[in-house]
Amino acid sequence: MAKSGLASRIPVVGDRIERRDSDVVAVVKLHGIITQHASPVGRGVLNLSTVESALTRAFGHENLKAVALQINSPGGAPTQSGLIAERIRQLADEKNVPVIAFCEDVAASGGYWLACAADEIVAHRTSQVGSIGVISGGFGFTGLIDRLGIERRLHTAGQNKARLDPFSPEKDEDVEWLKGVHDDLHGLFTEWVRERRGDKLSGEKDLFTGDVWLGQRAADLGLVDRVGNLRDVVHERYPKAEIVVAEPKKSLAARLGLGAPAAAVLSALEHRATWSRFGL
Repeated sequence: MAKSGLASRIPVVGDRIERRDSDVVAVVKLHGIITQHASPVGRGVLNLSTVESALTRAFGHENLKAVALQINSPGGAPTQSGLIAERIRQLADEKNVPVIAFCEDVAASGGYWLACAADEIVAHRTSQVGSIGVISGGFGFTGLIDRLGIERRLHTAGQNKARLDPFSPEKDEDVEWLKGVHDDLHGLFTEWVRERRGDKLSGEKDLFTGDVWLGQRAADLGLVDRVGNLRDVVHERYPKAEIVVAEPKKSLAARLGLGAPAAAVLSALEHRATWSRFGL
């Protein structure tokens, strides 16, 4: 069956850079949780290693008019979010091309950090945008190992080496330390958003509380520039350009759709919980 419309203009390329005579808008799909670990549920993840080749291909096209970031991410690791965003800005400055971020279902937390690497952010009216905050979670197993008759043996040099050990009772001083780390990271996140969005931000007092807003409200707050979608914006700005998609590489387990082994069940639950906070 022949393709029509936008789909007919979107060839997915491999690692090599294809030479084209026409203008090109390169689309990079940034879909998944941002983490340095492989996905335990056969689902894509984002980190600098997985996206590097896609970004290099996208910014390497001849006659490149713009790079579009197609973002669908509930966030994840702050360091990987920062590394990916910095790499996007480095390539954009080297190639001197505009970058437009398109928020899909969700561009929240680290996903919004990635969106801020763009020169312009577009959200669908149903997109969930924002969540400018920091969260961490885990599990405590002290009651479980007591019931199983297991004795925890932990030996350290350095009084704070075993902070927040999941097999030991939680200590108030460790929680306070973690809150301090969260506050520092939140400050860095806030600085990044202010640096990239500048005077576009509304100054609303709840902007950095971790709240999430739908597309139009996010536009009103200055978190995004407009409501729209990739198809319409690209056609409007670059009507004669060919659209080429570059996707980050996936692990073998993700490509085969393999489920999580027993050792990764808790990690799989964490991934599921991250998406579930946004109803996805």
